[in-house]
Amino acid sequence: MRRDCIDILTRLESWYAHDNGQYLLDEIRGAVQDLLDTSFGYHILQLGVSGGRPLCNDSPINHRLFCAQGTAEGVGLVALPEELPLESDSVDTIIAHHCLEFADNPHQVLREIQRVLTPQGQLLVVGFNPYSLQGCNTRFRGIMRDPLWARHQPVSEHRLTDWLHLLGCEVLDTRRLYTVPPLGQGRLRRIVARCDQWIARFNLPFGGVYVLHATKHTAGLNRPRRPLLAGRTRLIGLVTNPAPVPTPSPRSGYLQVAMSRQKGNIAA
Repeated sequence: MRRDCIDILTRLESWYAHDNGQYLLDEIRGAVQDLLDTSFGYHILQLGVSGGRPLCNDSPINHRLFCAQGTAEGVGLVALPEELPLESDSVDTIIAHHCLEFADNPHQVLREIQRVLTPQGQLLVVGFNPYSLQGCNTRFRGIMRDPLWARHQPVSEHRLTDWLHLLGCEVLDTRRLYTVPPLGQGRLRRIVARCDQWIARFNLPFGGVYVLHATKHTAGLNRPRRPLLAGRTRLIGLVTNPAPVPTPSPRSGYLQVAMSRQKGNIAA
C-alpha cells in the first residue's frame, strides 16, 4: 500500500469522526458485535481503519491487536496488509475495515488474511457498496478529485464472495447498512435515521456499507475425491504371516486309518 493510500485511510478515520461517520460507525459496531458473539479463540486482529475506531472492544476474545500502515492511537502492529508479519494459522478472528478498497492489490491482501487465519477462523469484511446511494456519492466525489475518494476502488459483495470461494472460504452471512444516509438537522435528521434503521431490518442489497461474515475451511474438509481405479498403497505393519500347516494328531491318524479300511471293505 503506497503512501497516498495511507493518507487516504487517515482521512477516512477523520471522516468517521463527523456526524454521518459516527452514525455509520455505531451501525457497523452493532452488526459486528452480533457476529463476534459467536467467535471464540485467543487472538483477534483488526486491519484498515483501526486505532481510534475499534470494532472489537466487546469481543469475548481477550487479546486484541490493531494493525495499520503507520503509527497511530491504539495501533500495536505497524505493517502492510499485503505482508503481515504473523505466522500462518495464528489468528482466530480478523476484521478487515476498508483495507481492501484502498489497496493496490486487494486480492493479495485477502490471500494474506486467509494465510494467517486459523482453520475455521472467522473473517469480517467491512466495505462500501458501489451499488448504493453512498456508492454513487463516493464515485461522484472521486470524479471531482476529492482527496479522500479519488483513489477509492470499491470491491463489490459479489466480487468479494468469488474471491473468498477461490481461497477456500465460505460466506456465512452479510449485513447491509446505511441505505439512506442521514441528512439535514434536528427533526428531519432523526426521521431519516429511523427510516434507515427500519430499512436495515430487511437487509436489502442497496445498503451503502456491507459487513460480510466468512469462515476459513480446513484442507481436510475439502479433500479431492480419489479416482475409483487409483492404486491403493499397502499399509505398513498390517501384513499377516502365512498360517502354519496343521500337523495331524494321533487321534486324527487313527481316524484316517479306520476310514481307509472302511473304504477297502466297501470296495471288496
